[in-house]
Amino acid sequence: MKVLCSASALLLVFSILFSSCVKKKELPIPEPAMEMEMVLIPGGEFLMGAEDGDGSDNPVHRVYVDSFYMDKCEVTNAQYFEFCEQTGRDLPELWGMKEFRSGLGYPNHPVVGVSWRDAGAYAEWIGKRLPTEAEWEYAAGGGLVGKDFPSGEDLDSSTGNFSSKGTVPVGSYSPNRFGLHDMAGNVVEWVFDYYDKDYYKVSPHRNPRGPQEGKFRVIRGGGWHSGKSCNKVHFRNCLLARWVDFNLGFRCVKDLR
Repeated sequence: MKVLCSASALLLVFSILFSSCVKKKELPIPEPAMEMEMVLIPGGEFLMGAEDGDGSDNPVHRVYVDSFYMDKCEVTNAQYFEFCEQTGRDLPELWGMKEFRSGLGYPNHPVVGVSWRDAGAYAEWIGKRLPTEAEWEYAAGGGLVGKDFPSGEDLDSSTGNFSSKGTVPVGSYSPNRFGLHDMAGNVVEWVFDYYDKDYYKVSPHRNPRGPQEGKFRVIRGGGWHSGKSCNKVHFRNCLLARWVDFNLGFRCVKDLR
């Protein structure tokens, strides 16, 4: 199965690496200064999926999502380091590798090399959660209708970090219409849902949360190592929850209520 668009053989090495687990009880409460800036995503209905083709992002269907808050940027190396320091969790497998701009030498670059479980643990620690797949696509579109990219009809090196030599500091590119940065490019992002290539055929209309079970978790968006087509707002793919990758990070959301 094709996993990450434009991934290299190095993915096979890092994909089998496991991230350590920590007990969830008695974790220290994060300092207020650690709270990443969030933006309010107003609830609404949108057309989810691609209007043509026969891939897992078909058929296009109407979905409504309630309002929620979303991290303006992807979680950074500095923020994830603080989480590991306070909880005793192991640092990412790629930590300190300059070729992936991982570590405190790149504090404002998005963290990479974290599993779905790592991302979920961070989100829980900070009092947030991972976005659902529907929330992610709705937010990435920024209210645009019938557009493939967060920036509109097209994506190039001035509007997103893709097919490049590495990550860049979060917020380096202009935000979409909802005020979110890097919803295309920089790193691919984990979302909450289990993956099912046929889920769109049975997805509920309101606040879908994906299948009840599955082997893989959904990943969304494109990253620095992805091709242009992988950065389309409706493009979807998946990985095992324990896998890590040099092109993959995450951001969090928080319920309005």
